[in-house]
Amino acid sequence: MSLAVEDHLEIAEGELTVADLVDRFGPIPIRRILLSPSPGTATEEDVVDLDDHEDRLCELIDGILVEKTVGFYESYLTVAIIALLSNYVREHKLGIVLGTDGMILLSPGLVRIPDVSFISWNRLPGHKVPRDPICTVIPDLAVEVLSRGNTKKEMDRKLTDYFTAGVRQVWYVYPKKREIQVFHSLQEFQTLTDKQTLEGGDVLPGFSVEVKSFFPE
Repeated sequence: MSLAVEDHLEIAEGELTVADLVDRFGPIPIRRILLSPSPGTATEEDVVDLDDHEDRLCELIDGILVEKTVGFYESYLTVAIIALLSNYVREHKLGIVLGTDGMILLSPGLVRIPDVSFISWNRLPGHKVPRDPICTVIPDLAVEVLSRGNTKKEMDRKLTDYFTAGVRQVWYVYPKKREIQVFHSLQEFQTLTDKQTLEGGDVLPGFSVEVKSFFPE
C-alpha cells in the first residue's frame, strides 16, 4: 500500500467552496466542518477555545476545524485500548498514554487528536508531562478507532500527517471487521485479525496482546 502526500488546498482570500472541502476530506457529513470561524481561517487558539467553552473536540487542518467523530461502541473500545496500553506502559516505565482529548501539534497550524497516543520518556524533555493545552511533543504511537463518519480520504491524509511529523507507528482499529491495521510507515503495514497477536516492536518493547483483547464484549 502506498499513500501519496496530497497537495494542500489553494485558499483564495480565506474562502473555500464545498467542492474544496469534499476534495480535501471526502464525503464526510457537513456537520463535522465548523463554519465559524470560516473554513480556512481557524487557528490553534480556536481549537483550545472550543474545547474549553463548548466541550467540542476539533482537529485543525489547513485552517479548517473538523469535529472528531465517535460513536458509543467506538468510545467503549477506546477506553479498553487505553487500559491495555496504560497498564503496560506504567508497569514498564516507558512513558505516558494520552486519551481521546489529547491534542497534538504535528506542525504549525496542524492539530490532530488521536483516540489514543503513547509518548515515550525519551521524547519528553526532563521526563516531565507537558502542561500546555496542545502538546508539541510528537507521539511514538497514534491509535485511531474508526467510526462510520470517517472517510478513506480523511484517514489517508491523517496517516500521512502522522508519519511526516515523526510518529513511529500508527494503529487503525476497525470495530466492524474486528481488525487492526498496524502501520510502520506509509508503505509498510500489516492487517491483523482477532485471531492474531499484536506486537509492540521497537515502539512498545515486549508488548504482546491478542487482537481480540481490543474488542471486549
